[in-house]
Amino acid sequence: MRGPRPGGPLARPDRRRHRTAPAPPGSALAPGGIPGNSLRIADDRRTYATTVGSQPIDLPVVQIADGVGIALMICVDHGVAFTERAGRELAGHLAPARPEIVVSVATLGIPLAIEVSRALSLDDYVILHKTPKTHLGDTWVEPLRSITTAAAQTLRLDPARVAAVRGRRVALVDDVISTGASVAAALSLLRRVGADPVVVGAFLTEGSGWRTSLGADAERVRSLGSIPLFRFGPDGSVTEDWDA
Repeated sequence: MRGPRPGGPLARPDRRRHRTAPAPPGSALAPGGIPGNSLRIADDRRTYATTVGSQPIDLPVVQIADGVGIALMICVDHGVAFTERAGRELAGHLAPARPEIVVSVATLGIPLAIEVSRALSLDDYVILHKTPKTHLGDTWVEPLRSITTAAAQTLRLDPARVAAVRGRRVALVDDVISTGASVAAALSLLRRVGADPVVVGAFLTEGSGWRTSLGADAERVRSLGSIPLFRFGPDGSVTEDWDA
């Protein structure tokens, strides 16, 4: 598995499209852009084998639009030990940036924020919210659109938590960076309140479109692994798309 060196820029995978023919049940399709990654089909169920840091993992491949699919990473589905170990390994990549507080996005980012904070010996973290709540108000908001959610959303920071990030070095963490839209919105909101985002961490990055979305901030990203998007052909073939 190709990964970044601690404190260094995220390594780029071998970005190419890998086309596979329809496979019989139980077969393993040839690996795509990263050695050790593979798409498997068994009983009409597609899974993608990859690694998150030192941990092997099988992710279900789900279709999110016509002809387009993703390997769905839901960190809360993989247990406490998985998230603790991945959070500790990710923290090792974030530590050289000397963050003073960790920020993540609800709800899937909460266990990640806890484990990364613990591994960095930090006793506080801040969560950005996507669901309106009375105490959040509309003072600090940022629009966003996620690849897994059809409707437009709004990112909110609790006004009572602004002081926790203002003027401080922030590590922004998320489970998966796909289009980069959520990370870009979070970075924009944090900078508007006077925070200093110094590093961005993720269990996995998906494809490479996020680099364009984040621009210069793409160099701040540290990840424990990379996965492609998927293109489904009318003949049942599957394409690993590392360029999307």
